[in-house]
Amino acid sequence: MAAEMALPVPGKVIPKTSSAELGDRIFVVGGKLLLLLLLGVAVLMPLLAIFWRGFSAEDGQGGGWVAARELVTSDNFHWLVGNSLKVSLSVAAIVVPLAYLFAYALQRTMIPGKRIWRGLSLLPLMAPSMLPGIALVYLFGNQGMLRGLISDNIYGFWGIVLGEAIYTFPHALMILLSALSLADARLFDAASSMGAGPFKAFRSITWPGTRQAVFAAFCLVFTLTITDFGVPVVVGGDYQVLALEAYKAVVGQQQFGRGALIGMVLLLPALFSFAVDAWLRRQHGDSMSGRAQVFKPLPSTVRDRCYLAIVLLICATLLLVFGMAVYSSLVKFWPYNLSLSLNHYQFNDTAGGGWLAYRNSVTMALCAALIGSVLIFTGAYLMEKSNGQKGLNLALRMLSFVPMAVPGLVLGLGYVFFFNLPGNPLHVLYGTMTLLVVCTIAHYLTTAQMTATTALRQLDSEFEAAALSLKAPLHRHYWRVTVPICLPALLDIVRYLFVSAMTTVSAAIFLYSPDTILAAVAVLNMDDAGNVGGAAAMSTLILFTSAGVSLLLAWASRGLLRRSQAWRQGAPVQ
Repeated sequence: MAAEMALPVPGKVIPKTSSAELGDRIFVVGGKLLLLLLLGVAVLMPLLAIFWRGFSAEDGQGGGWVAARELVTSDNFHWLVGNSLKVSLSVAAIVVPLAYLFAYALQRTMIPGKRIWRGLSLLPLMAPSMLPGIALVYLFGNQGMLRGLISDNIYGFWGIVLGEAIYTFPHALMILLSALSLADARLFDAASSMGAGPFKAFRSITWPGTRQAVFAAFCLVFTLTITDFGVPVVVGGDYQVLALEAYKAVVGQQQFGRGALIGMVLLLPALFSFAVDAWLRRQHGDSMSGRAQVFKPLPSTVRDRCYLAIVLLICATLLLVFGMAVYSSLVKFWPYNLSLSLNHYQFNDTAGGGWLAYRNSVTMALCAALIGSVLIFTGAYLMEKSNGQKGLNLALRMLSFVPMAVPGLVLGLGYVFFFNLPGNPLHVLYGTMTLLVVCTIAHYLTTAQMTATTALRQLDSEFEAAALSLKAPLHRHYWRVTVPICLPALLDIVRYLFVSAMTTVSAAIFLYSPDTILAAVAVLNMDDAGNVGGAAAMSTLILFTSAGVSLLLAWASRGLLRRSQAWRQGAPVQ
């Protein structure tokens, strides 16, 4: 009944009309069942297809346990695993401390220009993972601008480590920024009054409150590195890793069974990291009480100058890498003719997909952002703002969190194995733009879901109580009240999905057709064909498109947030 589906309301509740009850039941129960069906098809079935393909002993499949045992006991597999672990651990060991220092500088010091430094630090999120590798080729490759600064070429272990470090840096930074933003000023005041210096306060207050986030950042960087093949394709050379082997097995050699087995191996570190991180979150509990006071750092000349130097060094490195990529896309013929030209942007004259790939990416990003934001936000509303159907809610929450623990490469392989089955009625979607949109939404579902849930939990339950007492249908209240109030968060979800869709390559590489090729895939194809200048140009185009849309949506979100806060406080809206 309606009273069971809405939040508990103190006092007497006026019953709704039967038509309102029916409409609300269709909206709540029907919406949840539809979401469960979509999540089952988009998340659960592809993952089950990987295990079926990998362990099936049927002809043309993975070869069963015999093939799996041969794979994991082979010397080549041990070499690939060793290389992947060495690279991933090295990247995490470099990125996490640097990201912690950068986040600490932004949150706990008084350095100037924080907004500028934060914006520059997020540049790698706006481009495909191949762009850092392409820039490193132009900087330290055989004909690189700074080739004389290194004794060996960039191709190999250190090329992958440097490229992955640049690619994963903002992912670790966002986690650590969030953790360091939570600080109770009362604890620091108490420590100061007891004579504790800055180092002792850090050791006894800051570090215990952020070490769980450090572990989460380490796990995320490790997982992103071990499952990424974009950087190894460009600068890996003869240094092979597991993700690149899975990509070659499926795309180059058509060995789908081998690809499925390696995909399952790549799923293990992500699942382990996710499980340990969830356990630590339960052990850690809440880091701040409701009476906590906002911590505001005090000026310190020596400290601020030291941290400003670190921030400037990191931002200068990122600007060098991304500036080199932009510059190389404008050079007519590297390194013999350095005059500037737009020849590399004439994609129709080159291999890789041309302007069709760029238009497809924009179309796919728009569809994924708009459709995905509506589905994700509505699903979060139904789970957070309605009681009843506890089993259904539990199933939806579990399926919503599964993509966080599934690398894009593994999810893409699952889509190949599930949607490419001839007996599957959904086989007609294979190679279409629809499937690319579905896969992209599923891939980035969890983060968007968490954003929506956080925004909805900030709303007072009195909104739903008032709607119930006024006999207003829940779906009408959702559209007229909840959506306008949460519009800033909804725009943040749109921005996240758009940028992620523009830059994704790990899952889409297995699903596109000649008519639905994407810009990030075109970068990979042009680099494979030796057209590094064209790959740099397409990467630059993706970078500027993602950054432009992100800035526009961020500006709109901040404007709406200010208007919403003014409305809540009863102040005149400027």
